[in-house]
Amino acid sequence: MATNAIDQTRRMLSLVTYLRERPGAHVQDVARAFGITEDELISDLDVLPMCGTSFRGGDLLDIDTDGDRIWWHNPDDVAEPLRLAADEATALLVAARAVATLPGLRESDRDALVRATAKLETAAGESGAASSRLSVTFEAEGGVFADVDRAISERRRLWLRYYSPARDELTEREVDPIRLFAVGHTYMEGWCRLSEARRTFRLDRVAEIRLLDAPAAPPELELRDLSAGLVQPAAEDPEVVIEVGPGGRWVAEYYPHDSAEELPDGGLRIILRTPDPASLRRLALRLGGDGRIVTPPELAASARDAARQALAAYEDAL
Repeated sequence: MATNAIDQTRRMLSLVTYLRERPGAHVQDVARAFGITEDELISDLDVLPMCGTSFRGGDLLDIDTDGDRIWWHNPDDVAEPLRLAADEATALLVAARAVATLPGLRESDRDALVRATAKLETAAGESGAASSRLSVTFEAEGGVFADVDRAISERRRLWLRYYSPARDELTEREVDPIRLFAVGHTYMEGWCRLSEARRTFRLDRVAEIRLLDAPAAPPELELRDLSAGLVQPAAEDPEVVIEVGPGGRWVAEYYPHDSAEELPDGGLRIILRTPDPASLRRLALRLGGDGRIVTPPELAASARDAARQALAAYEDAL
C-alpha cells in the first residue's frame, strides 16, 4: 500500500520511541514491526540523523546502522526537556498556525494541531507573543499537497489542470494518486486516466486540482526505486553531448549521465541520454555562456535559434 507524507511522518515519530526502548534492534525485526520493507526502513534512518530538538541544528539524533542492527548513540541527550528560545517558539507557532489553515487537511489532524498549538502558546508565554503578529501564506503547492494527501488517504480520484513544460501546454486529466515523494521538488505518482499509464506530476506545475467522488483504483504497480534519482534514462534513449565551462559543472551533479570528461579550461564534456532531447533547450538557455549543446546537431541548432529569439524579445522590450 502506498504511504503518504503524513503517514510516513507518524511512522518516523513512532520509530524514535521504538528505537529508544530497543538499543541494537535488528533491521529485519524493526521493518517487520512497522509493516514496511527493509529498504523503506533504511530510507527513514537516513532522514532521522537530520532531525533533533533544535531548529539551529544542535542535538541531532545520532542514529546509524550497519545494515543488520540499529544503534542510537545519544538517546539521553535528546530526551532532556525541550527548551525553546524566543525565535524558535515564534517560528514553530507561526508554522503550526499556517499548516492548520491548509485546505484538504484531515479534520482529525487539524484538530490535533490546533490543540498542540494552544498548549505551545501557553508554555511559551511572552516568548511566543510575537507569533500572533506574524502570518504565513502558502503558495499553491501547499494546497495541492494537502489535496493529494487527502485523496491518497481517502482513496479518491483527482482532476488536474497540469502544465507540461516539454509541450508548453496545459492539459486536463483525471488521476488515481498512488504516492507523494520528494526528489528536489515534490511529486505525485499516479495512474493517469488520459494516457492510461503511470505518470509523475510535479506539484508546482498543477494549475488547478479537485477531489472527485469517484474512487481511485490504480492497477497493481510495483513502486519504482527512486534512490538513484527520479529520471533514469534507458539505453535506447538518444545521446546528447553538452560541453560546459567551470560555471556549468553543476549540470553533472543534477543530470544522470553516462560520462563527464574534464576539459582543459576546467569545464566538462558531458554525455547523457534522454527520451526527449528537445527538453534540453531550456537547459542550454539557462547555461548561457557557460555551456553549449554539441550533438545532435539539429538540437544544437534549435538551442541557438531559441537563444536568438529570446535575445531579440529582450531587446524589443528595452
